[in-house]
Amino acid sequence: MITEVNAVTFRQNLGEMLNQVQYRNDSIVIQKDGKPVAALVDAELFARIRRMRDRFDELSKRIAQAFANVPEDAGSAEIDEAVARERHR
Repeated sequence: MITEVNAVTFRQNLGEMLNQVQYRNDSIVIQKDGKPVAALVDAELFARIRRMRDRFDELSKRIAQAFANVPEDAGSAEIDEAVARERHR
């Protein structure tokens, strides 16, 4: 479950919220002035997020290296064509 709280409520109930995350695997979205600014998630989920980010960064780097010599206009046109083909399927 995802709970949204403002920063003051979070600060006042930190111990309870840590228990929610640790024992119930809940996530807490902390808002400031009505906007989300942070999230409290269990350590296992955070580790998965970090691994996914690392894999994404590595794949992005490999793609950038593979297409380093392709002019931006040509690459953008090829992407636009691929998207158009998929939308017509």
